Amino acid sequence: MVMFEIDKKSFGEFISMLRKEKSMTQKELASRLLVSDKAVSKWETGNSMPDITLLVPLAEVLEVTVTELLECKRIEKTDSIDADRTDEIVKKVITLSEEEQNLFRMNRKKRLLFFVPVIAVACVETILLQIWAHLQSIPADNLYLFALVGILCGCYFWIFAKEKIPAYYDQNKVTAYSDGVFRMNLAGTSINNSNWKYILQVGRIWSVACMVILPLLYFGLKVFLSDVVGRTVEYVLIAIWVAGLFVPLHVVAKKYE
Repeated sequence: MVMFEIDKKSFGEFISMLRKEKSMTQKELASRLLVSDKAVSKWETGNSMPDITLLVPLAEVLEVTVTELLECKRIEKTDSIDADRTDEIVKKVITLSEEEQNLFRMNRKKRLLFFVPVIAVACVETILLQIWAHLQSIPADNLYLFALVGILCGCYFWIFAKEKIPAYYDQNKVTAYSDGVFRMNLAGTSINNSNWKYILQVGRIWSVACMVILPLLYFGLKVFLSDVVGRTVEYVLIAIWVAGLFVPLHVVAKKYE
């Protein structure tokens, strides 16, 4: 497969040349493609390649063909491409796709190395707090709730969530996202690949807070407040807990929309 790999350096130089011919900045090109200017910079320096789904829009913006992008040079319209050359170009696309999949698997493995120990800590913490509450006759009915919801949401945000969502979301103003059993609706805010990574970051931070911080906070309220006051504060805490996810989600989604 090595013979079919795209020369990242040549690809980056070609992209840079085409962009400059159109007097576009990296930021302007990034804006047209709904990516960050840092991503464009990495392409041009040969440090990374664009997602395979970006090849067509990138070619359209730079007014070249996808074949020219993959070949890293302009191809005269009078030039014909034989079957062997076409086969090689197709294999380059396949290699690029495999490279993306390998990167996704590597990133997910890194996230697992962090998330699994956090789950273990959260489970041990919650069990110890529950035992303490039982020994002290402290009503802590919702103690498991925060950890359980945090683990369930965390499994999606840390492990199963796609790093990129379908191009349909970039081409249309869609406020709801569905992925299997996972559902999310950000009324008034479009979900797309520009803000998706920030949405994932919020979900990951929130899930860890649910598992580790909120059980401690909830237990502390039950210990130091009377039952009546504690029950009221408990409802307030649950409201803050829910808002702690959806408010930041709306903020980052809107900011990077």
